[in-house]
Amino acid sequence: MHIIAAGKAAVAMVNACAASPVATEIARQGRLQTILAIGPSRPNTLPDRTEWVTGGHPHPTQGSVSGGRGALEVARNATADDAVLVLLSGGGSALMALPADGITLDEKQQTAKLLMEHGGNIHELNTVRKHLSAIKGGQLAAASRASMLTFAISDVVGDDLSVIASGPTVPDASTFANALDVLDARGGRAIYAEPVVTRLQRGRNGELPETPKPGDPRLARSAARVIGRQRGAVEGARMAAQSLGYHVHVIDEPVTGEARIVGVEHVRRIERFLSSSERPACVISSGETTVTVRGRGRGGRNQEFAFAMAGELSRLGNAVGASIGTDGIDGPTDAAGAIVDPTTFDRARASGIDNPQQYLDNNDTYAFFDCLGDLVRTGPTNTNVGDLQIVLVDRE
Repeated sequence: MHIIAAGKAAVAMVNACAASPVATEIARQGRLQTILAIGPSRPNTLPDRTEWVTGGHPHPTQGSVSGGRGALEVARNATADDAVLVLLSGGGSALMALPADGITLDEKQQTAKLLMEHGGNIHELNTVRKHLSAIKGGQLAAASRASMLTFAISDVVGDDLSVIASGPTVPDASTFANALDVLDARGGRAIYAEPVVTRLQRGRNGELPETPKPGDPRLARSAARVIGRQRGAVEGARMAAQSLGYHVHVIDEPVTGEARIVGVEHVRRIERFLSSSERPACVISSGETTVTVRGRGRGGRNQEFAFAMAGELSRLGNAVGASIGTDGIDGPTDAAGAIVDPTTFDRARASGIDNPQQYLDNNDTYAFFDCLGDLVRTGPTNTNVGDLQIVLVDRE
């Protein structure tokens, strides 16, 4: 047996797996041959004989490439009598990376950066990543003769296994043509590196092999299961709110789209719901918004979503809202998100911020909320199940 763990929850997953009765017995018999774990920072404790690799996030680093190369080596060296257990979690696309032939790490980094800056969602981002990779989109499983079982903790809306960590062990329905369409929609091909565009064009023209598709015989011995769903945090929040005496409403539709736009729409939607709701009320939602970068400030999608809610919360009366990344990291900042109420902008002006809107225009919501003391800092949670939005409304 061989274990590969990759993602923000790699430490927790590999430790839990190694402590399980089945793995303990396999190890006792001397049949646990390999444990490879790839995550954002080396932990203090790991199972015996674990090879740890520190990768990069949100953009891959040379460590990510080392981890990807190691995972591919494990898969290729495993025999038909072996079993490979793959433990995936959010962030795996960047933390475990192996550029395809002809593509450099820098070109992959710049491609992902540009896609994010132009508002690309996770499905679009990972469609491109798969077609610039030697292991994503089912290619890791296709490289192995062993039986392969994948357990995944989902950070994507819909829990699509082909999108979680870019689906290295499952079939990929997306194509090179789809990846080119993403470039066209997110800034245009001219802004991307020439080798990236050339590879995708060659693939579209049939000059390069596609990622393994559904029904590919190379994936016949690979199975995958989601063991932690993207909506799991919603259930935990619902139970906590009920225990505190709130009348809870869960919005089932995922929250997606441009954060600064969707945040406004979100409050107005809650306003309609509250017209027939008992108080105090707690409205819970989840999803993953996007940010189109126009300025040079610091922030993240949760901070921009919260900023957008702040201007609308007075519609709800005595209310408070927050948007939080469940990984504890929102964009390139040390905050998980931010908390707002109807006084947010008044307090900002009282502190000397004459034009709060300029912070949003410059994508600098981190500085705005930091000045008010309204950033939410949890520290890294070592997992990721997407974003969580909470709005609390007191009695009238």
